[in-house]
Amino acid sequence: MNCIIVDDDSTSRFVIRKLSSITPILKVSEEFFNAEDALEYLKTYEGNVVFLNPEMTSFSEDDYVKSLKKPPKIIYTTSKKELITKITMYPNVVDYLVKPIKEEDFMRVVHKLLDSSKEKGIESLSEKLLDAQVLFVNVNRRLVKINFSEINVVEAKGDYIQIKTDSKNLMVHSTLKKIEEKLPNNLFLKVHRSYVINLSKIVDVEHKCVSIRKEIVPVSRSNRRKLIKRLNLL
Repeated sequence: MNCIIVDDDSTSRFVIRKLSSITPILKVSEEFFNAEDALEYLKTYEGNVVFLNPEMTSFSEDDYVKSLKKPPKIIYTTSKKELITKITMYPNVVDYLVKPIKEEDFMRVVHKLLDSSKEKGIESLSEKLLDAQVLFVNVNRRLVKINFSEINVVEAKGDYIQIKTDSKNLMVHSTLKKIEEKLPNNLFLKVHRSYVINLSKIVDVEHKCVSIRKEIVPVSRSNRRKLIKRLNLL
């Protein structure tokens, strides 16, 4: 699904773009901090989804619906909970996100988009989304499900790997190379011969190491340049 972001809040635009990049069904085509420019863009471009801040002045979702031949799905992004009641006013509004936007809320909206869409092949997209979010690992003859978003660090330990989350550490008989092939490369990066990290969990970066939550992970000289390229630097 092609989508655009219409929000005068740069932080919200960044978060939506970042979360969309780890969602296989969403592709951000454009971003706008001016609602009128976004409307003109959609008159000539058929977008599937619009993340729209209803707090932006002199603009309403109704303007989109009435002026476009193929109205897109609307997701409100707002910091004012009292505006949420507007979700029931227009048939094209699918759901809303309250700022600051959280990953679990964003994924809830994505699933609702899938449920509301009548596009051909949406079932395969739903399966693809599920496959892209979870991993099953064999731990003591049990298959344990782990959401990719939960993983902080994967560390190689001899013939095993240790998968570390906020709530648990799992020892799995496997190699770092095998799990690296399963992890989405837009979210994870190998920073050392023994470590793969979740880029969204980085707290800070130093010369030879990176902080992931409360853990210090070494960064090899050869992988440091790759890490820096993946960061959104100011």
